[in-house]
Amino acid sequence: MSERGALRGLRVLMWVVIAVEVPGYLVWLVEVAYLTGQQLPRGDAGRWAPVALLPPAAVLFCVAAGWVWWGAVMAGTRSPLRERWIVASLAFVAVSSVFCGVTSVDDPSFAVGLLSATVTALGMTGLFFIPAAASRQLPDVIRRRSRRTAAGPGEADPGPR
Repeated sequence: MSERGALRGLRVLMWVVIAVEVPGYLVWLVEVAYLTGQQLPRGDAGRWAPVALLPPAAVLFCVAAGWVWWGAVMAGTRSPLRERWIVASLAFVAVSSVFCGVTSVDDPSFAVGLLSATVTALGMTGLFFIPAAASRQLPDVIRRRSRRTAAGPGEADPGPR
């Protein structure tokens, strides 16, 4: 397979994974957030907070973190995933998502927690990689990184071919 075909295959694979993980995660998240909110007493305005806030927060925080990370990858700078605000926003989404998944059922168990963590991890990963998959610079970044890896430590980058 040619390099161009492999890069096209990678992009297609990324979009297939995103197309499966993201809608599944968001549908699941809306459902468990709704069920979690409905456990509050009738008339409590907070009943609608999880379903109204958590799915948009998940999309916003995960895609924003992916966008910031992808910008650093394209620029060849230090990963911004060490920044506290990025880690805190992703942790908020993960914890809230798993919490809603566990509290949405009548009999929470380890299996429910594991399922919630798995769905959350897959969905957040899909959301995170949307900016990279949508980027026109994806093939260039992959080529540049593969040349850097092929040159090995301490060797000069062979430059453009």
